[in-house]
Amino acid sequence: MKPNFETLAEIYRYSTKTFSSRIVSEFTDGSQRYTYAGFRESCDNVSRILSNFGIGSFDKVAILSENMPNWTISFFSITAFGRIAVPMLADLSPAEVENILAHSEAKAIFISKGQFSKLSPERIEKLLLVIDIEDFSFLKVNGDAYTCDGEAAMPMPMDIAAILYTSGTTGNAKGVMLSHKNLCANVLNAYYSFKVGKRDVFMSILPMAHAYEMSIGVLYPFARGSKVAYIKRAPTPSVLLASLKQVKPTAMLSVPLIIEKIYKSSIVPTIKKSKFLTFLQKSLPAVLYMLIGFKLRKTFGGRLQFFGIGGSKLDPTVEAFLKKTGFPYAIGYGLTETAPLICAAPPRKTKVGSTGKQVPGIQVELRDINPETGEGEICVKGPIVMLGYYKDYERTKNVLSQDGWFRTGDLACVDAKGRYSVKGRMGTLILGASGENIYPEEIEAVINSIDGVQESLVVKKNGKLVALVQYNENEIDWNFEHEDKFIEEMEARKAAIIEFVNSHVSKFSRINSVEVRKDPFIKTATKKIKRFLYE
Repeated sequence: MKPNFETLAEIYRYSTKTFSSRIVSEFTDGSQRYTYAGFRESCDNVSRILSNFGIGSFDKVAILSENMPNWTISFFSITAFGRIAVPMLADLSPAEVENILAHSEAKAIFISKGQFSKLSPERIEKLLLVIDIEDFSFLKVNGDAYTCDGEAAMPMPMDIAAILYTSGTTGNAKGVMLSHKNLCANVLNAYYSFKVGKRDVFMSILPMAHAYEMSIGVLYPFARGSKVAYIKRAPTPSVLLASLKQVKPTAMLSVPLIIEKIYKSSIVPTIKKSKFLTFLQKSLPAVLYMLIGFKLRKTFGGRLQFFGIGGSKLDPTVEAFLKKTGFPYAIGYGLTETAPLICAAPPRKTKVGSTGKQVPGIQVELRDINPETGEGEICVKGPIVMLGYYKDYERTKNVLSQDGWFRTGDLACVDAKGRYSVKGRMGTLILGASGENIYPEEIEAVINSIDGVQESLVVKKNGKLVALVQYNENEIDWNFEHEDKFIEEMEARKAAIIEFVNSHVSKFSRINSVEVRKDPFIKTATKKIKRFLYE
């Protein structure tokens, strides 16, 4: 059956009945294991608890936790009964948590023990319920709220299902109001992009509170009767490799940084150290790609059919390599405001540098197109477009027209086959001395292709382009940073970067200087650098 639902309540009722005896989710160690029937029983019970404390339809309930099966129970106990979920990212600061809880007017919160210290005594006092998400016990109860008059209701398609707060990479937090219809449309779009079923197993490594993972890594497998496995500990390389070997997922979602790290810190050095592999690379590259593709698929458990990459742009060098190895990667493009999927390229239908074609059921236009480059702003209309920013009409009207067109703020071009290639954000666009459009993301892709470079950021300072560069963890020994030899080597590295980059970019995109960073860049949940902090 095609997952053509209009509310999360419909998905909830359908899946818990149709797949009742199957496993919906569990930790890799077997704890918090639920069948779909057991999941429904737990959800119904948790919803009754919320109702007992006067928390009914349209009331906001926050979730602040690391990834776990009980996160999904919390989410459905809120949304399937007409309440509004306020998912929060686990890496938020106490001040950000306080701001979101105050702005959203959340009446209760599901929170893990590891996050509890982020709640101030004053905020705890204002909440009616603070629930330990790990076992659904009470961490704080307002006895006066125990009225049993919190009425649940069947949500309508255009009702708010969740408010997702995002700071993005360029500014202050916005509360994105996503309707039931928005999220259900994305479940259907995911189905059109790559079909999964009750025999599929997902492995979750991205934050569940992010629209990307929430829509495609939580709601989509739930609607299809698939199973999702979660890792209890932080997914360090050793933990992740062991989990992949154990779970043998058929599908998983990732951000570019993860696969780029595997390529730069594992694949490239392995080839360089091996005379045999180096020979294959020069003389028999097809054999090399076949061998590495086999090894890569085995590393991911041997059953992987779908490896979705989204959240930011994938390094073209890495993508070209993945394509040659036959690795089943897919590319997606979207924003929190579109819940999130706008374009998708399924496995074996990708094109290097492209984010794929628009998903079915929506309209996409490029506006204010530059006649010389063919680039314009991506604008979207359809069931995936948010309701607006919560309590923020001014910012809403700046991006969302009265007739439903949403301005993404992303510049792109489209080829004859309808495949979109995103060039960069309008907010990050740099104007050259003669008015040329300079996309820092394209310069950064060149810098990131240099051996030893982890990531980079190109900014404009005093009218000149400056590259902020961070090397791989063991590439530079900072213990000697004040010694003459270290300084000489660093200057040589900077000069080499400038020479390499300026020979690979257009004249007006050439960088003037390089600053090597000792500390990592501050990033968003999907591992994008927060540009506004460095501009």
